[in-house]
Amino acid sequence: MTTAPEVIAETLENNTQSQRGMRLRFLSYNIQVGIETRAAHHYFLHSWKHIFPHAARFQNLDNVAEQIEGFDIVGLQEVDAGSMRSNHINLTEYLAKRADFPFWHHRINRKLGKFAQHSSGMLFRLRPSELVVHKLPGLIPGRGVCMARFGNQNESLAVFNIHLSLSRGARIKQLGFIAELSQDYDHVVLMGDLNTSPNSPEMKHLFRNTSLIEPLDAFHTFPSWQPSVHFDHILVSSELKVHEAKVLNHSYSDHLPISMEIEIPDSVQIV
Repeated sequence: MTTAPEVIAETLENNTQSQRGMRLRFLSYNIQVGIETRAAHHYFLHSWKHIFPHAARFQNLDNVAEQIEGFDIVGLQEVDAGSMRSNHINLTEYLAKRADFPFWHHRINRKLGKFAQHSSGMLFRLRPSELVVHKLPGLIPGRGVCMARFGNQNESLAVFNIHLSLSRGARIKQLGFIAELSQDYDHVVLMGDLNTSPNSPEMKHLFRNTSLIEPLDAFHTFPSWQPSVHFDHILVSSELKVHEAKVLNHSYSDHLPISMEIEIPDSVQIV
């Protein structure tokens, strides 16, 4: 099901001049609601931070903002849209303002009243020409995918931000749904916490049914203090030229962020 975007905010004037053949810097980051985690025992010691507010959350988020300000498009997972634990502050908006992003969008995946507003978010230096939110299939409702499109109807770049389920059965359905969505766009970037590795059956199915590829064999991003698992991804259409792809060593969450610089084809006119 397609729904209208929940929020898109603009804080700066838009540059209306069309640009071609540009390079864009992408970042995907599961920020764990601003909780700094540097060891396994922190999951127990810091568990209360998932429910209650604490001053260190925003000190940590300010560090995150410093790391993301050099990017053009950022996909965020495990954000809060404004509840007791985040001092009723929308964390996507907070990071957008701290890192001077003119455009931002968030989607609430699961509402737990005043205690938590589980969300995902996207930050943009350039104004998307379209924003669409889709609900993802799964036994537990709430997860979704946001698509931001850049360019015109004739040829465009579609950027998807997702956070998939822990259940393999749900992930198979969710990636199958995303594979169908991606067929509608000329050039695709898919980023997020997929909770699975590139060699899993569900990922192999995605690769077989789309033109998406993983530019690096090993994006070890989890856990951040001893990364050994490849859960976080930036996938691109095979015709897109990738100039740089790497994991960043910024331990402000239990995940490490991944970055990629991608050359956008001349045929895609980005405003």
